[in-house]
Amino acid sequence: MIKKALLETIYDAASMQRWNDKVRPVDLRELDKQAHKMIIAYVIGKEEERENEVDWCEIIEGGIFEFLQRLILTDLKPQIFNEIKKDRGKYKRLNEWVFKNLEEIVLPLEKGFYDRLREYFVSDKESRSKKILNAAHFYATKWEFGIVEQANPGGYEVPQIRQRLEQEVEKHYDLPGLKQLVLSSGLRNFVNLCGQLRFQLRWSHINMTPRTSVLGHMLIVAMLAYLSSLEIDACERRRINNYFTGLFHDLPEVLTRDIISPVKRAIEGLEGMIKQYEKKQMEKEVYPLLPEDWHSQMKMFTENEFKTIIFVNGKTEEVPGEKMQGSYNKDKFNPRDGELVKAIDDLAAFMEAYLSRKNGIKNVNLEDAEKGLRAKYQKPGIRISGIDFAAIYADFEK
Repeated sequence: MIKKALLETIYDAASMQRWNDKVRPVDLRELDKQAHKMIIAYVIGKEEERENEVDWCEIIEGGIFEFLQRLILTDLKPQIFNEIKKDRGKYKRLNEWVFKNLEEIVLPLEKGFYDRLREYFVSDKESRSKKILNAAHFYATKWEFGIVEQANPGGYEVPQIRQRLEQEVEKHYDLPGLKQLVLSSGLRNFVNLCGQLRFQLRWSHINMTPRTSVLGHMLIVAMLAYLSSLEIDACERRRINNYFTGLFHDLPEVLTRDIISPVKRAIEGLEGMIKQYEKKQMEKEVYPLLPEDWHSQMKMFTENEFKTIIFVNGKTEEVPGEKMQGSYNKDKFNPRDGELVKAIDDLAAFMEAYLSRKNGIKNVNLEDAEKGLRAKYQKPGIRISGIDFAAIYADFEK
C-alpha cells in the first residue's frame, strides 16, 4: 500500500534543484525533469512501436526505478555518477546503499516491486526499454541545457557540456523513435509544449513549500496511479492506461493555465465551459502536432480523464469502478480507472497542502483544502477501484 513515507519522499524531488552551479533564469527541479523525460519516452516509444515491440510496463517501471534512485543520489554530479557506473564493483556498492535507503518506502508496495527494482540496477541486460529511457533522459537534459546555456554565454564548461549532451543523444539514433523525434517538427513542438508546463505553477496565487509545477504534478499522479494499479492486480493495459492518463491528464492546462477548483465552481456551468474550451484548443493546437493514429489515445488521456471506462467493439463505455475488478480487468477491454486517477489527483493536492502547512505556511485556502480532502476520503471503508484511501489518509494521523 502507498504510505506516507513514500509520498513525502516523492515530493522531495520538487525541492531538488538542477544545474545549481550555473546561472538559471528559472528554477529547474528534478521532479520536472523526470516528468519531461517520461513524456519524451512516450513519444519515442510510440514511434518505436511502428518497427519494434515496446514493453510499456517495463518503460514505466524503469522510469519509476530511476526516479527513486535519483532521489537518493541527489548530491552526485552527473559526471561523477557516470564515472562510478563504469566501475561495476563501485556501482554495485552504490546501488546497495540506494536499496537500503529505499527499503522502508518500497517494501509496503506490491509484492515483487522491490525485487524488480533491485534487478533493474543489478542486471547488465541492455533492453530496448532501458535504451528508450536513456535516450529520453539525455534529450530532456539537453532541452534543459538550452535554457541554462542562454544564461551562461561563454560560461565555464558550457561548450563541453553541449558537446557531451549532443554526443549522448546521437548515440541513440539507432532507435527509430528518437530519430523520428529529431526529424519531426510536430513531435519536437509537442515535447516543447509539454516542457512549458514546468513553468506553470500549481496554486500559483498561494505561497507554497515545496512549489510544484503542473508538469511535476502530472508525473506524481502517473506514478501513484501505476503503483495503485499494481496493488489491485490490474491487467497490463489497465496499468498502462492509468499511468499515461496521470501523465497527461493536465496537459490542456498548457493552453488555459491552472485554474483552481473554487474558481471553476464559482459560477454554475463555468467548469463545463472551461472543458469545452480546452477540448477546442487541444484540437487546434495540440493534436495537429501528433500523428493522427495517436489522437484517440491522447483524447482518452486528456478528455473525460476521470471517468472509468472500457472499450467494447471499438466504442467507449463508462462503468462503475467496482466492476473493474471483475470481468473487465482484461486487456481486451482496454480499461482505464478514471475514478482512481481522480482520487490520486486529490491525494496529490492534499500532499501539497499538507507539506506546505508542515513547512510553516499558514493559509486558510490550504487549511480548507487539507481538511476537505481528509473528510472526503477518510470515511470508514471507502475504497476506489479496490484501493483503501481511508487507510492512506489515516497514515497521516500517526
